[in-house]
Amino acid sequence: MAHRSRLSTFLIDAPRNEAPQAAGFWSQALGVPAQPVPGEEQFISLRGVLPDHDLAVQAVDDAPRYHFDIETDDVEAETARLIGLGAVEVGRWLECVTLKAPGGHLLCVIPPHSDPEVFDRLARNWA
Repeated sequence: MAHRSRLSTFLIDAPRNEAPQAAGFWSQALGVPAQPVPGEEQFISLRGVLPDHDLAVQAVDDAPRYHFDIETDDVEAETARLIGLGAVEVGRWLECVTLKAPGGHLLCVIPPHSDPEVFDRLARNWA
């Protein structure tokens, strides 16, 4: 089935008890405000660093790492496409699917959350 997707978010995963300090560090290092995301307390946004993309610190119950989010208008189709390229599903949370790419890096497939104009302009079409 045809769908669209794009790399939307770069996440700095930090252990839950260290996330506020990590967000403070990156805020000062990059010269942007650290702002909690309303309704999603595990995320601290660092807006303004990357044009057309989001950067955030995410509090996790795991080791520190970086990961990407790919937003799509069809989570199941994009997940299947990426699995066909060699990714392995490792979990699901709400409407999101967590995958491990070849090489061991994590990524999440998520429904669109960016401005619709940005999604329309930057998303790739997949048949």
